[in-house]
Amino acid sequence: MSKIGKQPIILPEGVEAEATGNAVTVKGPNGNLTKKFSREVVIEVTDGKILVSVTGKNKRSMSVWGGARSIIWGMVEGVSQGWKKQLELVGTGYRAEISGQTLVLTVGYSHPVTIEAPEGITLTVEKSVITVSGADKEMVGQIAANIRAVRPPEPYKGKGIKYLDEVVRRKAGKAAKTVGAPTG
Repeated sequence: MSKIGKQPIILPEGVEAEATGNAVTVKGPNGNLTKKFSREVVIEVTDGKILVSVTGKNKRSMSVWGGARSIIWGMVEGVSQGWKKQLELVGTGYRAEISGQTLVLTVGYSHPVTIEAPEGITLTVEKSVITVSGADKEMVGQIAANIRAVRPPEPYKGKGIKYLDEVVRRKAGKAAKTVGAPTG
């Protein structure tokens, strides 16, 4: 029995859900999301609640049960409140700017790096903080990971693009290692 899978998802005010076969469509103030699930998962929408159950009791069915419920919960949260990830630029001369739906990053390369925002994703820049927001949790996380991958933070000076709450483990440089070495 899945502890997560058996919990009902309560739909907030202004959110509608519809289950047809193994697909779920969730509509709310922030947009519409549709996702297909495994045939082993049964999804029912009744009285403002979404119930997720499984057809069989085999290992595969039990393993997809809780995951399917968590994905549907993420869809409901996304269309009602939305998801966001924040990234920070750390480094001298590192800049980010928005032109239309395109993010232009100047992060120490010989050329600016451009990243297109897909439909449903909003990019904003304030000083050195980039905010990625949207209704689809998976897409928000993937776009944030793509931005971070342009220049991941390095361990010596901490320069690069990092998540706002990320802690970069710092390493000692060459000079610090030779302090205790004997001199000839």
